Amino acid sequence: MMKLRTKVCSLSLAISAVSSMTYAQDQASALEEVMVTGIRASLQGAIEEKRAASNLIEVIQSEDIGKLPDQNLAEVLENITGVQITREGGVGVGVQIRGTDANRTEINGVSTVGSGSGRTGISFEDVSAAMISAVEVTKAPEAKTIEGSVGGTINLRTIRPLELKETLGSIRVQGEHSDLSSDGGLTPRVSGTWGDNWSTNAGEFGAVISASYAEMDVTDFRPRVDRDNLVLAGQNPTADYDHLPVQFLQQDYDNYEYETKNVSASFEWAPNDDTKLYFDAVVNDQERRQESHRIQASGVADVARTALITDYETINFGTIRGENGPQAIGSIRAVTKGILLPQQTGNLDPNLRTSTDTNARVTDSNIFRLGGEWSGDKTFVRVEASTSDSESNTPNFSTTLNFINPNSASTSTRIDNGVPFEFDLTGGSLTFGIAQGLATTPTKEQLLDPANYVIASVNQSNNLIKNQEDAFRVDFRYDVDMAGITSVEVGYRYNETSSLKDVSGSNFTISDRRNSPTGDMFASVLSAGPDNFNAADGRKLYVKDFLLVDPAKSFSDPDAVMAALNAAIVANNTANNRTQAQISSPTSTAASFFDISEETNSLYGQVNFEYGIFRGNAGLRYLETKVNSRGNSVVNGVATPNVETGSYDFVLPRINLVADVRDDVVVRAGWGKDIRRPDFDDLSTSVAFQTSENQAVAIGNPGLEPEEVTSFDLSAEWYFAPSSVLSAGIFHKVRTGLHVTQTQDAYSEPGTGYRDTTAPCEAGGIWNPIAVRNTLAPPEENGLQGICVPTSSKVNGAGETTQKGIELAFQYDLSEFEDTLGWASGFGFITNYTFQEFSGGDTYQTPTSRADQVFTLLGHPDVTLRAALLNLSENAYNITAFYEKYDISARIRYTWRDAFSTNNYGSGSDPWGFYAIQEARGQLNASINYDVTEALNIGVEAINLLRSDTRQSCVNEGGLLCFQGLTDRRVTFGATYKF
Repeated sequence: MMKLRTKVCSLSLAISAVSSMTYAQDQASALEEVMVTGIRASLQGAIEEKRAASNLIEVIQSEDIGKLPDQNLAEVLENITGVQITREGGVGVGVQIRGTDANRTEINGVSTVGSGSGRTGISFEDVSAAMISAVEVTKAPEAKTIEGSVGGTINLRTIRPLELKETLGSIRVQGEHSDLSSDGGLTPRVSGTWGDNWSTNAGEFGAVISASYAEMDVTDFRPRVDRDNLVLAGQNPTADYDHLPVQFLQQDYDNYEYETKNVSASFEWAPNDDTKLYFDAVVNDQERRQESHRIQASGVADVARTALITDYETINFGTIRGENGPQAIGSIRAVTKGILLPQQTGNLDPNLRTSTDTNARVTDSNIFRLGGEWSGDKTFVRVEASTSDSESNTPNFSTTLNFINPNSASTSTRIDNGVPFEFDLTGGSLTFGIAQGLATTPTKEQLLDPANYVIASVNQSNNLIKNQEDAFRVDFRYDVDMAGITSVEVGYRYNETSSLKDVSGSNFTISDRRNSPTGDMFASVLSAGPDNFNAADGRKLYVKDFLLVDPAKSFSDPDAVMAALNAAIVANNTANNRTQAQISSPTSTAASFFDISEETNSLYGQVNFEYGIFRGNAGLRYLETKVNSRGNSVVNGVATPNVETGSYDFVLPRINLVADVRDDVVVRAGWGKDIRRPDFDDLSTSVAFQTSENQAVAIGNPGLEPEEVTSFDLSAEWYFAPSSVLSAGIFHKVRTGLHVTQTQDAYSEPGTGYRDTTAPCEAGGIWNPIAVRNTLAPPEENGLQGICVPTSSKVNGAGETTQKGIELAFQYDLSEFEDTLGWASGFGFITNYTFQEFSGGDTYQTPTSRADQVFTLLGHPDVTLRAALLNLSENAYNITAFYEKYDISARIRYTWRDAFSTNNYGSGSDPWGFYAIQEARGQLNASINYDVTEALNIGVEAINLLRSDTRQSCVNEGGLLCFQGLTDRRVTFGATYKF
């Protein structure tokens, strides 16, 4: 940090010196305005910028002040060929460029930092699209492009003050409605922008200030059904064949409430034609609040052999490609309809549990940039210092209650008892509910009676993550005219990047019913859950009536909720002469703490050339990085600080060649190298435990070096009409030094699949003291904490992976035929298609012990699966039609992407041991705006008009349906006033 302060002081002195030397020079004339209005104008400006570039870039410009094509920046980027996005609850949160998430995000050319341990940068839901005037994606880097991206670099650009021709003023007010929200009503969005510049005796001054406030209420229903066990022929009289039984049922109701505040400001001063000084500030404040819940049917495996099965389907696992080559696994039956009858003796399964998941991410991030530019007859110099920081807190207060069924057998010690369930998995839907009409069926009144619920567990955490990057750079260009060389550029950049994580947690469980107070003793913090789980698809089977710890109270006042639960524990101890300990507040987990810093020095040299029809650039970028990783080693409960270091350096050549083969045809080629640094979690010497018994414990490696990426691009662009283009391109990327996960499995008992539940896990794995035992432990131990789990660590592998693909794009409008078509000349079309594939890699996934039993039965005891690149769809396309005429501006866009591998499961774990497959999905968005006057515009925007759901299959595409995501349709109404 001291180094950066020294450089900032040097920068300030340099700026002052330049200002003193140039103050008396002529004032700068106003630059041509670059703001665009309307769909056609934005498309025209983007095409011109792409066409003039000496490398391969894609650009989207705003249609009006603060109006990009979509409200969400990830949705905006989806308009670009080669770009796909992932969604959570229907909201775009992740962007893949050419099949990979390993990209970088900048704002005005300044690196951003994220809210987690990744390297991509600021989260797209943290930045309001209303602040951004243009989005630029660099697919083929130049030597001066900052390193760190595999797919591309995303640069979010704000309005530049000295490029304004007149005073800029705009305010927009909107309200958004979400179909599945139980709250109803509208959530507000307000944004405004003001900007102007002035000519004075001291030169040109300019300022632009933008601010936005937005709320969003997003709901996502995610039913989950596990069928990853095995019942052999003869073990169930109603299904006398080998089959996959129901193993677990979950009704997951996810609700996320966003509150986002953004402010950006830019100031520029040009004392003369040759000099410009600038300062940018971007301040973001977001609260992402989760008030979700889950209804679980647990202990289902224990009644698999007594279930009343009435229907089944045949699952074909297809061909799995692993270490032993392709293996045609074959088919097996899986149950689809039936009733799970509760046991009246023994373990008293299956059980009904209700869990409240209240989580949040509260993030404050800031980006500041201070710099100056000076240009002479043949020289250009830029000096800039910047800082980006992000501080995130993730408070969590989650609880689980067990329902005690008054109509079913129970004991004084068991924390749960049997509840009958009915399931129907036909028709592509995962539905289940409480079976009706049986002697053991609880009534609505019983399900809503607090006295029938007991505390099972309370999990709390409040993690702190601080990320920061301080940077200083100097760029120099010298114009020449020698043998086709037009200019030479050199530059230096220093940056210090750091990441700190402090994990605090508290995990509380009760396994003896006598120690758990009943809900009537803490009824003040209970509430009935939403009864609209059928709102998305009209399902008949679902759990409608239940109680849970109030999610809103758990989030807004967790201390009060904990006090109420502890008071109930004390009252129960007094009434029943028990000694149950109370719930404690979260405490820092020394074993999970890390503080990592990196210092990087980089140099580049680049030659720009133009000769005949050819133009482009060629150069080298050199970097060296030192890594310092500080964490804790915990032995016998004693934490000892430890520091480990690492270092690496790379030379990255980059070449871009453009040929203007005709006035309307451009051919581009690019070749270059880049790196992808490991996530900070992968560098940490500390460990972090999760409560899931399925989740491996990650152990970091400070010596892990970046992956190296070699890329080749070739494309052709035909600009056959104004605002129109037809383009085709290919890309090829090879990654070496792969970040390969090495996993040590935890020992599982043959036959049962149960894990070791006694430390220190001599047979394999690591002891996780807070993991809750469930399906991987004997039923009588369910709910207890502590079990052996796998470990995983990243190393640089010897293999390589390849990403390659084809990109096609077409853009055209009918405006040139206005005289012939009249009103119909307002139509235009945009479409793009991407094909991409992934190959190589030495990472293989192994099935769980239960899944291995299934594969062994089918004749394949040694199945492994080559790990796919996450979030890569082989095929994807967008089709947009727009109309702009007679003060009407309308757009409708359909986007579709093929199936892809994902680790974003409905459960947080993969029941078969492999990545899930998110099936192909399309989505329809639309908007229409009308200019009431030159100053006033009104409009409506709709996201996910058809309420398309997401589906995830286990093992293979189109195979065993495991998870569903029933997402919102969101409609936004609003007005914009310009002055």
